[in-house]
Amino acid sequence: MDGKKLEYKGEEALKELEKLTEKADEVQEKILKEILTRNGGTEYLNKYLGGSTDISSFKHQIPVITYAGIRPYIQRIGNGEDSSLISAHPITEMIISSGTSGGEPKLMPSIAEDLDRRTYLYNLIMPIMNQYVPGLDEGKAMYLYFTKAEMPTPSGLPARPVLTSYYKSKHFKCRPYDPFNDLTSPIEAILCFDSRQSMYCQLLAGLIHRSKVLRLGAVFGSAFLRAITFLERNWAHLCDDIRSGQLSSDITDSGCRTAISNILTSPDPQLADAIETICGGRGSWKGILGRLWPRAKYIEVVVTGSMAQYIPSLEFYSGRKLPLVCTMYASSECYFGLNLKPLCSPDEVAYTILPNMAYFEFIPLENVVQVGEEGEEEDVAKDKLLDLVNVKLGCYYELVVTTFAGLYRYRIGDVLQVVGFYNRAPQFRFICRRNVILSIDTDKTNEEDLHKSVTIAKKLLEAHDALLVEYTSNADTSSVPGHYVLYWEIVYTSVDVAAPLDERVLQECCSAVEESLDYVYRRCRSYDKSVGPLEIRVVRPGTFEALMDLCIGQGGSINQYKTPRCIKSGSALHLLDSKVDASFFSTRDPTWNP
Repeated sequence: MDGKKLEYKGEEALKELEKLTEKADEVQEKILKEILTRNGGTEYLNKYLGGSTDISSFKHQIPVITYAGIRPYIQRIGNGEDSSLISAHPITEMIISSGTSGGEPKLMPSIAEDLDRRTYLYNLIMPIMNQYVPGLDEGKAMYLYFTKAEMPTPSGLPARPVLTSYYKSKHFKCRPYDPFNDLTSPIEAILCFDSRQSMYCQLLAGLIHRSKVLRLGAVFGSAFLRAITFLERNWAHLCDDIRSGQLSSDITDSGCRTAISNILTSPDPQLADAIETICGGRGSWKGILGRLWPRAKYIEVVVTGSMAQYIPSLEFYSGRKLPLVCTMYASSECYFGLNLKPLCSPDEVAYTILPNMAYFEFIPLENVVQVGEEGEEEDVAKDKLLDLVNVKLGCYYELVVTTFAGLYRYRIGDVLQVVGFYNRAPQFRFICRRNVILSIDTDKTNEEDLHKSVTIAKKLLEAHDALLVEYTSNADTSSVPGHYVLYWEIVYTSVDVAAPLDERVLQECCSAVEESLDYVYRRCRSYDKSVGPLEIRVVRPGTFEALMDLCIGQGGSINQYKTPRCIKSGSALHLLDSKVDASFFSTRDPTWNP
């Protein structure tokens, strides 16, 4: 009976999805009218519209903004002024974005009903998956979820990442039992702020339930690979716990200990031996996920955009036998849409924008090359934007949103390409973030921030009669966690300098770069441990001339050549690495305070 009820609810959800996408234009107009009617009296909208709730006035009067345009209002609310500056409904929390402004995290306003919208989108995932992978209600999901540190605003509003907000909400913690979403991880382990203890307990629970696990996953591909690396280092300890029926004394979090005691109820040497045979054998770990969790049908992780760099590693550990499934498209500012063909290959993932999530507009981009240009964000003409249903197949756009929580014509910074339509709702392929050149996890470093950091660090060379003449970078994900690599070509300004620089000088340069990078990078390095120590590889003189020759030889123009500040080409990386004289790493974590 329960199964029929859940199946019926799934069918109803899919029918609603059909209605929404068939009338995407009507739904969008209704959403914008609701936002303007509700929030028309706010200080922000009143400044431009004078109390009008007319859609035409909105499109002609409201500017298209970046975070700089809304930041003063966010700061005022964070300092204690009323939410009515931007929202008629109380702002209940600030969502910490992965982006930064002035080196500090961007804070996005959130109201109570935003959790309803996020939950609505989550609840559509399984009805869609069930069309392609039946029987997911007959086992468990080993999804590794983590919460991160919070920090209150001066007025006491909680400020936290969007996923931490969701995991701590009643929508997640108090959700009714659903066999389609039966997790192996105890809620106490998910909510544990100590990432190591959380990871240990979630993996332990997943191994205990290995015979019931039907799907694996984490939010990002980087997080799932981090879990595999953790398992490589700790499988013997996990086996000891299973064999003895006792949780390791290294786990001190009371919530984790209580939750695991309800799962690890007695010694199970047979299970421990089976896991030990798989993990401790002399063979490769290629395909180990299928051996540890033999009933698993797919891995659910984000591997689009910068996360695509993790696909080869994930395929190695899965033995290419488990599809990599990207289910949804979301950000701190807003949840956007879903992948309606979840078993497609990662390079074919397209997200259908759900028209009831927010009001969406799109800035046309001439071509995808222009999105990497640096400098100040250009002003966008108010009448240049296109509505959701008016985008054109094959064209590139930058996404702009207007939300109930108080973001109006806000540039998300994502570059998308229209690859199809589902009924009247466009389907987009995520191309990239504007101006981001380095990313390992949730960090996003642009060319300007990297240049500022290198400029600060290279001053340390001057006292040693050394000069940085050229540099580039790469996000190295060949190991877990991945890390930033800087290629530096250094010359000496004094003929008296015969020996290379002392390694401590270059190590300090590594640390100086890291200290100068933004809040999110420093959190990933120091707290989350999802990014490894930054590395400087010193290359021989003439290396960057050789790089220029390579690029020109591949069709570039010598008149227009500029040293790329990030290298992704395999041939260019091979050239750089072949000319490395010495390598240095940061020896300490950068400063980070929540």
